Amino acid sequence: MAHEISARSRLRLSLLALAVLLACVILASFLIGRYPVPPHVALAVMASKLVHIDPFWRPELEAVILKIRLPRIVAAAGIGAALSVSGAAYQGMFRNPLVSPDILGVSAGAGFGAALGILLGWPAASIQTAAFGFGLLAVAAAYLIASWGGEGEDSTLAIVLAGVVTGSVFTSLISLLKFAADPTNVLPAITFWLMGSLASVSARDLYFAAWPICVGMATLFLFRWKLNVLSFGGEEARALGVNVQQTRLTIIASATLITAAGVAIAGIIGLIGLVVPYLARLLVGPNHAFVLPASMLLGAAYLLAADDLARSLLAAEIPLGILTSLTGAPFFLYLLLNTRKAWR
Repeated sequence: MAHEISARSRLRLSLLALAVLLACVILASFLIGRYPVPPHVALAVMASKLVHIDPFWRPELEAVILKIRLPRIVAAAGIGAALSVSGAAYQGMFRNPLVSPDILGVSAGAGFGAALGILLGWPAASIQTAAFGFGLLAVAAAYLIASWGGEGEDSTLAIVLAGVVTGSVFTSLISLLKFAADPTNVLPAITFWLMGSLASVSARDLYFAAWPICVGMATLFLFRWKLNVLSFGGEEARALGVNVQQTRLTIIASATLITAAGVAIAGIIGLIGLVVPYLARLLVGPNHAFVLPASMLLGAAYLLAADDLARSLLAAEIPLGILTSLTGAPFFLYLLLNTRKAWR
């Protein structure tokens, strides 16, 4: 009993350490950029919105902190947390550390929706709505295809294969739209969106993505114990009284909701939903009561740090998806070589 209490205490300390790490990265994100902001000024400006503080800073500093960096920091932290929690849920449900949130085609579907909107000259809000809608549509199509072709334990494999097929179809459609796009203006816009970026994120984008991300993440946290049961396999889950099909559908719907919302406002950001949940599992073990919050905190800190590098490493901003893929690729190779040893 004492050993169990001690183990839980260590897990809680790990989560606390990740929370402190995230807080430090958030503070650093306010300071980093081409327009330097002293730490005490950043803290004072933020505190002035809660308590009265006589301004001792220049107005342009407050504008940089509240109107430019704050929405971007909130977006990076929220999307990083969302993609990581989604990846953790998928990895637990499919019992495979090489599963990522886009395995069922949500990123390809969202990319097609955005590319279509850009090609047709739609406004930014309509492009985001199209990306969100086609992301949901892609996963719905994959699930329907799998429901016709998979029964029992084979249904998991059927879902994955249907997702691969659906993703391939939407990827081909994206290529078709790029082929038809004007190479002077439209094609570069489509290409830049697909590479992922938070350069133009605004408060309106945050309102657009907040409700699906919050609803989806809350649902996954409520289903954390069912994820633990599903990780033992479908037959064991049924023996313990879990409705496997209904639970899988709920988890897929929730993970798709938050992934589609994140991709809709930030573009395609690769590998974060694969690498971060695996790291979280190494830190806190297989219990999803700890894996999900650890993934949330670690994913938020990771994407924030990547975004800080993206906007400060070179004179021109680096697309965020490029950085996350470059940093995640070596770890992905490690996963391929050590999956049997590392997965528990």
